[in-house]
Amino acid sequence: MTESKKVVGHEVGSPNPGIGPVVSAAHLASGAMPELSEMEYALIVASSGMQRWIVRCTNASGLAGLTAIEVQVLHSVNHRGREKTLADLCLVLNIEDTHLVNYAIKKLAEQKLVKTGKRGKEKTVAITDAGRKACEAYHQTREALLVESVLALGLDASEVSKAARLLRALSGQYDQAARSAASL
Repeated sequence: MTESKKVVGHEVGSPNPGIGPVVSAAHLASGAMPELSEMEYALIVASSGMQRWIVRCTNASGLAGLTAIEVQVLHSVNHRGREKTLADLCLVLNIEDTHLVNYAIKKLAEQKLVKTGKRGKEKTVAITDAGRKACEAYHQTREALLVESVLALGLDASEVSKAARLLRALSGQYDQAARSAASL
């Protein structure tokens, strides 16, 4: 009878014994939950790929020169066709530095993709017709280049949704851990 041993997260006798989970820092995977380090590396790679995709999709849609944050702000302003405040956008996008979002709004307003206003003392942002058209062009490009290829993978849509729920739950844990670290 062979003894089952774990080698950096994988059972000996698995297809790749000794290789372990794919992580960016083995010293972080050596703790109580190496799977979390594996998830973190996947998030790093996915985040970089996502930001690159957002910029390239926007360029392919006919709107060049925007950063990923600026495109995310544009789509968030367009969401449900209601005006948003700076605080709304920072909250929804989970961006702590309001200056980043404020700069994005300024740049989008200069390009006439959004318009700013006031609600009491709060600055508001609303989508313009040009902004709505840019979002629709992005949507069409996304459907053709990304959604079709993801559908071809044959993924179960409910599993994709389940993964999204897991990521949202983990984001709350990271936010709480960040608050704890800030208090040290």
